[in-house]
Amino acid sequence: MSTFLTIVSGLPRSGTSLMMQMLAAGGMPILTDGMRGADEDNPRGYFEFEPVKRTRHDPSWVAAAQGKAVKMVYLLLRDMPPAYEYRVVMMHRDLREVVASQRVMLLRAGRKGAGVGDDRMAAIFDEQLKSAAAWLAAQSNFRALDVDHRDCLQSPAMTAARINTFLGGALDEGEMSSVVDASLYRQRC
Repeated sequence: MSTFLTIVSGLPRSGTSLMMQMLAAGGMPILTDGMRGADEDNPRGYFEFEPVKRTRHDPSWVAAAQGKAVKMVYLLLRDMPPAYEYRVVMMHRDLREVVASQRVMLLRAGRKGAGVGDDRMAAIFDEQLKSAAAWLAAQSNFRALDVDHRDCLQSPAMTAARINTFLGGALDEGEMSSVVDASLYRQRC
């Protein structure tokens, strides 16, 4: 069992659920509670773990999570307790695609967005991601690997090999790449 917690992070709609599927298929235990089930936007599920959202006030779940993977929005990374080691698989996707995908998801759910234009929202996300990357680079207990959503879909075997190397080499790369379904790549730019 590894001595670090693997965190799959990035913007919502950047491929974090896909990466969780890949890790699970490769043999990594994942933390998920199934509270948010599959739907039209994520037909294979979201792979979320509710205690992650409360980490700032209750990080008790982290101690038992070593050797596992958990999905976490990039804004919550700073809440992780400093006493542990983390490997972050940071998912990236064309920001125009992220914004378009979020807009479609909100419309489907009957909710309005933040009332911010797409270009402005993409600029906000870009600044936040740059800030998160700078913060991660300054943390001695975090190591990060940037993974492009499009690379996952177009070159799943190569992406699986990169991730496996980053996470210590114990994952089944063939199984990881076998779960990638490019037909689920929507809102392309």
